[in-house]
Amino acid sequence: MSSMKELALLMGKLEHQIKTCTRCGMCQAVCPLFEQTGVEADVARGKLAMLEGLAEQMFKNPKGVYERLSRCLLCGSCAANCPSGVEVLEIFIKARAILTQFIGLSSAKKTILRIMLSNPYTFGMLMELLLKIQKLFAKPANEFLGTSCARFVSPLIHNRHFKPLAPVPFHRIVPALNSYPGKSGLKVAFFTGCLIDKIFPQVAEAVIEVLNYHEVGIFIPYGQGCCGAPAISSGDTVTFDRLVRHNIQLLDIVEFDYLVTACATCTFMIKKIWPMMIKNQPAEIMSGVKALSEKTIDINQFLVSKTGLKKTSYHRNKNLIDLIVTYHDPCHLSKSLGVKTEPRALIKANSRYLLKEMPESDRCCGLGGSFNLQYYDLSDRIGKHKLDNIKSTGCSVVATGCPACMIQIADMLSKSEDSIVITHPIIIYAESLKNNIT
Repeated sequence: MSSMKELALLMGKLEHQIKTCTRCGMCQAVCPLFEQTGVEADVARGKLAMLEGLAEQMFKNPKGVYERLSRCLLCGSCAANCPSGVEVLEIFIKARAILTQFIGLSSAKKTILRIMLSNPYTFGMLMELLLKIQKLFAKPANEFLGTSCARFVSPLIHNRHFKPLAPVPFHRIVPALNSYPGKSGLKVAFFTGCLIDKIFPQVAEAVIEVLNYHEVGIFIPYGQGCCGAPAISSGDTVTFDRLVRHNIQLLDIVEFDYLVTACATCTFMIKKIWPMMIKNQPAEIMSGVKALSEKTIDINQFLVSKTGLKKTSYHRNKNLIDLIVTYHDPCHLSKSLGVKTEPRALIKANSRYLLKEMPESDRCCGLGGSFNLQYYDLSDRIGKHKLDNIKSTGCSVVATGCPACMIQIADMLSKSEDSIVITHPIIIYAESLKNNIT
């Protein structure tokens, strides 16, 4: 742990960024958390004011500041709408890392992050053990959506309806892959991500089906690790660095044109956060991070811009009803990476679906990673606003390009007992390539 003097020096490096904030209050209008609490310290400018005080050694309670910083979804709504261009996400992520260096991790976080998550093989084994025993503490909640809830009163699960671990994770279905490109002439590495691997393997299977259809070569290394989002969100740069090194070394053994992911957060992490936060590593790791960042692209964006989409014409049965689908923009995809039209293009390529936009489609769903674990009541209230917007379209399907958003929306749908399916645009597009509607 660092001294208060070292803390102040590190925070001083962020001072010029923090002082860019003019305290105009535009962040109040778009912050989903502030809308629920009305507390100034919950909005970006309030947190920036606290950090400025800490940098000047006016604060003697860094733990309190860290707790206040943790009350943030890291959705980027404030940064996307800031007229002064304040890099709020960068400031908050770096500040969490600096404060964690000073105060250390809690015992629970240290166990989860540094013992479990930082070792992909150990983490995988523990998840497979959890898969075998999950029925002991979970019971079906909504058979239509395939959600579960706690079998007993649980301080961790609360009244959540959650997607259980898949019977077979994707890394067991496809442990590794290295195929040659066909007519496309392109080869990609596919970064699966933890949630897709362990909860939504059907998303990864759809990615493989679509890439094969477009004759794109695929490289999937054995033993992929987490992208590091849970670690860096908690300020744990030790685990973050380990995971970045692990994945860089795995991906460095084969030449490929692009790295694709079907997870908004993984794309954002590899493209933006890895090069921003990786420090003091060997030259080959630093250069590998930079090169990979430049190659990383969301699967929707890759298909639209690099291969083009196949639009299938159907001879449809007049008794077959079109499915109304709406799309939720994940924060990390739309606000941080500007990917908005491409997922909608994949949906529209399937003529069975009729896309109907929901109000505030890019409004945060309220999950926010560990925010959902620490502040579930707030997360739930924000999620219910998203649910109301989804239901207003009269849809039977809601799609989104982020598995974390899929978990949050499934929770909201399940508890409200709505018969609306949650899916990913790549699954809708894959259906259009293999199913003829007659």
